[in-house]
Amino acid sequence: MTFEMVTSLPDDRIRVDGAIAVDAYGTKGLTFHRIDPRYRSQLPPETAAIETMPAGVRLVFTTDAEQFAIRTTPTRWQFDDEDPLPATFDVVIDGRLVASERADFGHRVLLERSGRAAPQLVPGQADVVPITGLPPGTKTVELWLPQSARVLLHALEFPAGTELSAAEPDHRPRWLHHGSSISHCMEASSPTRTWPAVAAAIRNQHLIGLGFAGQCQLDQFTARTIRDTTADRISLKLGINVVNGDTMKLRTFPSAVHGFLDTIRDGHPHTPILVISPIWCPSVETSPGPTARNRDGKTVGLATPESIERGSLSLQQIREILAGIVDTRAADGDTNLAYLDGRELFGDADADDLPDDLHPNAAGYVRMGERFAALDFLTT
Repeated sequence: MTFEMVTSLPDDRIRVDGAIAVDAYGTKGLTFHRIDPRYRSQLPPETAAIETMPAGVRLVFTTDAEQFAIRTTPTRWQFDDEDPLPATFDVVIDGRLVASERADFGHRVLLERSGRAAPQLVPGQADVVPITGLPPGTKTVELWLPQSARVLLHALEFPAGTELSAAEPDHRPRWLHHGSSISHCMEASSPTRTWPAVAAAIRNQHLIGLGFAGQCQLDQFTARTIRDTTADRISLKLGINVVNGDTMKLRTFPSAVHGFLDTIRDGHPHTPILVISPIWCPSVETSPGPTARNRDGKTVGLATPESIERGSLSLQQIREILAGIVDTRAADGDTNLAYLDGRELFGDADADDLPDDLHPNAAGYVRMGERFAALDFLTT
């Protein structure tokens, strides 16, 4: 498939939504960031890798094209002997998914789930992802970028004579959501099928997705990013990464949550904020973390009597602490702060869709999004 009209990026006719920052590398193209660039020197390597995955990021433009191509170099993660995580591009028009295509090329980063070996980069090449079957006539296109791969986006290619212009501004309510891998949703079937994207579509929201796999650790660089980002609603799904990594204790976790909320409130003094506790995770419901994967691919807890004595946290404790913090702050005058038990989104009755006993599968994420959309938190 050959397209004669090549639109190098950046291009003023093509808007980027859902990103905190965009890096332009001359004529080489764009990469996307979900942490404010002022704080890059503070990022641990794990966060630096995750925040460049453009979960929830989309390009928006108006065109009469019925087909186009995406010239890109994705960087896909590959764990152990598993297939690489997909790099899937979705096209949405008038709220309807009209195309979904994978890029099975580009760089690969080889990773061991045990974390014992250093990551290895297997270089790849740029190529194009063809998008076909768009409806005729002029329309506004949302091109959703992969949630589970880093992408260097070089250009969009169109048939000769294609009309291309800037889309009208998006005036929908802006919903910013922050969370862990269970908000990043690498296991979702495509970028529009993460649970925040599903909920945003149902409730007609402009999504800003700050789900960071493994990196929802109450970091101040994340809190400051949220503080400085325009939002009409903010939700924070907190706690599971703290338990997984045993990174905070009974003494430090409550203070860190308060500090995180204090920083956000510096920029959003009256914005509605919903604090969401972890979904169901059987191995650490009542027993503390840390967690690891066993030989069957299941998540298991590794608590010892010594770690319990040192204040390691279970999900039961996390939920009690978060609910108490919200109650305390509400009593102190923050009437725009609320709490949601994450098990209302995904509980023990959903166990069949929790294959590793930690992350929902694709169907589980869709159901989470539908359940969240059914709540009163999001407004149209």
